[in-house]
Amino acid sequence: MGLTAITNAQVFDGEKSVGVQTVLIEGGRIARVGGDVPSGSEVVDGAGGTLLPGLIDAHVHSAPGSLALALRFGVTTELEMQGMNTRENRGHITDDDTQADVRSSGFAITPPGGHPSELMPEGFRPKWDLPAAMPLMPFSTTPEEAAAFVPRLLAQGSDYIKFMIDDGSVEGHPGLPSLDQATVNAGVAEAKKHGALTVAHALTAEATRMAAEAGVDGLTHVFVDQPHTAEIISVIKDAGMFVIPCICLNASLMGHTGSELADDPRVAARLDEKWDRTLRSSYNRYPQGKLDDVHDTVRALDAAGVDVLAGTDASMAETFFGGLAHGASLHHELRHLVAAGLTPARALRAATATTARRFRLSDRGRIAEGLRADLLLVDGDPLVDIDATLDTRAVWRRGTRLAA
Repeated sequence: MGLTAITNAQVFDGEKSVGVQTVLIEGGRIARVGGDVPSGSEVVDGAGGTLLPGLIDAHVHSAPGSLALALRFGVTTELEMQGMNTRENRGHITDDDTQADVRSSGFAITPPGGHPSELMPEGFRPKWDLPAAMPLMPFSTTPEEAAAFVPRLLAQGSDYIKFMIDDGSVEGHPGLPSLDQATVNAGVAEAKKHGALTVAHALTAEATRMAAEAGVDGLTHVFVDQPHTAEIISVIKDAGMFVIPCICLNASLMGHTGSELADDPRVAARLDEKWDRTLRSSYNRYPQGKLDDVHDTVRALDAAGVDVLAGTDASMAETFFGGLAHGASLHHELRHLVAAGLTPARALRAATATTARRFRLSDRGRIAEGLRADLLLVDGDPLVDIDATLDTRAVWRRGTRLAA
C-alpha cells in the first residue's frame, strides 16, 4: 500500500479543529499530520471540506449487512451492546475493509424472561447464520450467578460486560423480571477484579441510581421516565459514569419516526427498501415520554462535565425496531446532541475521541500519527453546521478508501 495524502481540508482531530493540514496515510495508519506532500503520493484534494476521524457508534446491535451499511455513512467502528460479534467470532470482520469494525459485550446479564425478551414479537426468529461459537447467554437471578458468568463472558471474548437493569415500565411491560441491586453489585465487583469495563442498560432514574451504586462505568441509555433533577445529575457525575443517551432511540420509543431523515436524499441513496421502511417506523412503546425532557437531561449532563457519547441502538431491519438505521442514525444522533445544547465540536467528540477514550480504544477516534487511518471526509464544516456530517465525500477504513 502506497502513500495517500489528503490535502487542503480542515482537520478536526477528534478533540478540536487544527486548521488546514495535510494528513498522510501509509500502511493503514496515519503516518503524519502536517508537512509537505511526499513525491509519489496519491493526492486527495479535500478543499472545501473537513476531515474527521471515522465515527464511532457507541450503541448498536448488529444484523446482516449492518456493518457495511454503517461504513457507507462514515461510521468506521460500532460498539455492540448485545450480540454475537465477540472476539472469537469477528476475525473475518477485522480484516474486511468493506465493513465497520466492531466490539461487543456478547450477551448481557439479565434474568430469564427479562429485557430484551419483551421486544420480540411472539415466534420471531432472526434469519441469519449463527456463528460457530455462540456467545454465552448469562441469565442470572442471584449475585452468585452473575459473578460466575463474568469470567466466562470474558473468556469467550466479550470486550465489556453489560447489565440489563429494566423492569419493563418504559417498554410497556411493567413487572418484567429485572436484576436486583445485590446481583448488579456482585457482577460489577467481579468484572472489576478482572479489569473489565462495565455498562448498564437503564431507562429509568431508579435503574440509573442502581447502576451508580454498583460502580458501573457507563450507561448505555439516559433515563426517560422523568425530568432530571440536580440530584440525579450529581449521582451520575459523582459515580464517574459516561452516558450514551441514544436520543434517537428515545424519540422512537415516544412514537417519533425517522421519516424526515429517510426523506433526506443523502440518506435515501444509501438505504435499501427494508432499512427505509424500518427508519420510517418507530418503537412507540412510551408515547407519554417527553423528548424535551431528554434534551434537557443531556444538556445538564454535558454542563456538569459528564462524558456524553454518541450512540443509536440501531438493530435489525424490522419495523418493531423502527426509527433507526445503522450509520444514518448516528448522524441523526449528532443533530439531537446539538439540539440538546452541545456545541458541534462536543457532539463530534462524542462520536470520536470521547468514545474511544472511554471504551479504551487507544488506536482510533483521533487523527494523530500512528493511529488507524479510519477517516471521514465531508463537504462543508460540521463545526459550524452539524448537518454537514452527511455530506460524505470519502470514507477510509484502515487507509482503504471505500468504493463509491
